[in-house]
Amino acid sequence: MTMNNVVASLQKEYSRLQSELGRVGKALAALGYSGGKHGVRRTLSKEARERIAEAQRRRWAQARKAAAK
Repeated sequence: MTMNNVVASLQKEYSRLQSELGRVGKALAALGYSGGKHGVRRTLSKEARERIAEAQRRRWAQARKAAAK
């Protein structure tokens, strides 16, 4: 196999892979996946939401206390 044949073979494979990635991207888009970390939504349990809310209430209380001084 000559160098030209190797390059031609690699270019053909590159084109095939680009085409395949395009199809995968379309499938992901159809499923509503945006492709970034922000596209994945996790569902938090009720307990986790309550812990987060309580921690935020504590932060707000500290901020109000600091602002009152």
